[in-house]
Amino acid sequence: MAYAAVLGYGVVGSGVFGLLRQNAALIEKRMGEPIAVKRVLDLRSFPGDSVEPFLTHDAEDIINDAEIGVVAEAMGGLNPAYEYSMRALRAGKHVVTSNKELVSVHGAELMAAAAEYNVCYLFEASVGGAIPVIQPLKHMLLTESVSQVAGILNGTTNYILTQMREHDAGFAETLKDAQDRGYAERDPSADIDGFDACRKLAILLSVCLGKYVNYSKIPTEGIAGITSDDFAFAAVSGNTIKLIARADIKGSAVEASVAPMILSKDSRLGVVGDVYNAVSFTFDAKDNILLGGRGAGKYPTAGAIVSDMAEALRRGCETPAWTRDEAALSAPDEVISTRMIRYTFTEQQKSRATVHRVFGTEDLIWANAGILGQAAFFTRPMKEREFACRINLLKSMPDIGVKSTLRLYAGR
Repeated sequence: MAYAAVLGYGVVGSGVFGLLRQNAALIEKRMGEPIAVKRVLDLRSFPGDSVEPFLTHDAEDIINDAEIGVVAEAMGGLNPAYEYSMRALRAGKHVVTSNKELVSVHGAELMAAAAEYNVCYLFEASVGGAIPVIQPLKHMLLTESVSQVAGILNGTTNYILTQMREHDAGFAETLKDAQDRGYAERDPSADIDGFDACRKLAILLSVCLGKYVNYSKIPTEGIAGITSDDFAFAAVSGNTIKLIARADIKGSAVEASVAPMILSKDSRLGVVGDVYNAVSFTFDAKDNILLGGRGAGKYPTAGAIVSDMAEALRRGCETPAWTRDEAALSAPDEVISTRMIRYTFTEQQKSRATVHRVFGTEDLIWANAGILGQAAFFTRPMKEREFACRINLLKSMPDIGVKSTLRLYAGR
């Protein structure tokens, strides 16, 4: 008999508790022994809930219990999740988590502690929900190097953008719909501002590079400014808009960003809708590999945690995925991109002449979505610093009102 504990009885923690009990017979058949929940930590009480006999309000009941061999951390945030995870590892317990904030900030030291105490620190659920990403990636990295990572890494924002495009809906109403369905938190800022996807990208890059990638240094933009007009202009050329987390690895140079981007609606990432996630890896010899699956929801994440718990008990400890050495990222203002700029005007021909003058060329691609008083065009590829100068100049023109600037996704 293997005994487990769950830290936190929120959405994910209750899912882990439920799956361990619901699938007990299957787990025992596959592993040769059952995984029994012995303790669940939460500050709250749950009268009448099936968790009551297992509930504790004191972390010491878990950390000091020698029978408990694996701990699922489902608390979220940095504290006390970090303290409890570290103490559990030092007590000789495997720890698994879906906490992308904790992994992206303290993953290296938690993995180092796990190696020191001959246990596992696993975090498959921290990146893609139900998508197995970390273990397949580590397997492929045994013989290959990655040159590009790109994907849709947040199911909440993908649901919102999908609904906006398919139903010509506004951002605010679609966000409320996502919250009502349980896809978005009451405070959705981590999702809609892009930081959830950014942390996941940092984790994937850390695995690829074998070094710690500081997510706070990855340029990140959210989706709150996207409107139905942006989708209308993107659709003119058969495109859509997705929140894309991407990184190009060129030797020691790593260009990384998270931002809403324009891409073909028929491309491999363009067709990924609803709450689904997908991530693409470009390898030297294996070309391009795409992994996809459901990225938001209680049970997809809980299922990934339970799988990690079983894996830790079955296989035991492993080499840390990355060191504490920090990887260097390229200066953001040196990155080259193409943009679609949407603006309002008072007189169309005059505004076009102004745009040509500001961007120093007559060779621009224009889009007409049939929206009165609005136009959009695509820039030539240019460095971010050059674009910043030109767009600031355009914004200062009296006859033009810049509404949005969206990058074009140049991946596969």
